[in-house]
Amino acid sequence: MKMKAIFLAAALALGSGAAGAQQFDYGFAGLMGKANRVTLPDLTLGSGKPVQEAPVDLKSGAYYKMKIVADGSAELALSGGDFFRAIWINEIVINNIEVRPMGVHSLEFDAAGEAEISFIAVVPGSFSLSIPGSSGDSQKAVFNIR
Repeated sequence: MKMKAIFLAAALALGSGAAGAQQFDYGFAGLMGKANRVTLPDLTLGSGKPVQEAPVDLKSGAYYKMKIVADGSAELALSGGDFFRAIWINEIVINNIEVRPMGVHSLEFDAAGEAEISFIAVVPGSFSLSIPGSSGDSQKAVFNIR
């Protein structure tokens, strides 16, 4: 019975209809606001091309956005379960479709295209996204979360 009274009081305090809804701004603010988002250099997927120019330092608790761009020269993927477990993914945008996954292990491109990922770095350490089956340093992206 107490819960029912609490819900009723909350509903009365909020008001009803459009007037009640105007009291709240449901847009992203604080950490998730555009002003706090850091845009990282693009990652490149192309036959014989380096994925990343240099390792990227991230701050634990900070909000980031980066693009993964495939040129279509080969069917390539970026795999990195350890990296994806060290971050909280807000969304992955592919062809203007926003995906909010519970977990990711890899992203594979069968043709030219791009995916944009926004995330919060969480677990400190050094992590990489690499092209499966490759061993060269230029075939991976390294992220250092501090």
